[in-house]
Amino acid sequence: MASISKTAQLQIRVSAAQKSAIQRAAVRAGMNMSNYVLSRVLSVPGTQFQDTVRQCAGSEPRHALAELNSLLSNLTAGELREAIAAPPGVLLTPLLANTIAAMVELACARRDIALPAWTGGIEPLPVPAFGSTLQSVRLHLLKSSPAPFRRRNLFVDSTLGDRI
Repeated sequence: MASISKTAQLQIRVSAAQKSAIQRAAVRAGMNMSNYVLSRVLSVPGTQFQDTVRQCAGSEPRHALAELNSLLSNLTAGELREAIAAPPGVLLTPLLANTIAAMVELACARRDIALPAWTGGIEPLPVPAFGSTLQSVRLHLLKSSPAPFRRRNLFVDSTLGDRI
């Protein structure tokens, strides 16, 4: 995963005994104190989701979308709920935002959990987007795309949990 630049500081007051306990726990975990405290406070699935979405916004979104697919497919219902609680923290193109929202909605449907509110704020694409440029495949894509993708005007064959 890509490293995030740390530009802010957080100070907390602890007793000398608490500080020593945190230092010992960090050493046992093989981490520095800052990373140890962050790992205990922040959601690991949420961080993984945000990092992968950030990669999707990069220059090679297909690879990152495959990684996001794997991540969402392998999370338990509780981990998924935790991972997708916050909206993507990066600016996405409408196509990418809809693709990620559809992937999240499909994962939620498969785990029978409520959709996160942020997916409802992403407007569906105004024109259809197909997963193939071949005209002969479009009818198949129109019929076989999962409902969350169709609702967003996205027509794909291979989606969450599926592989070509």
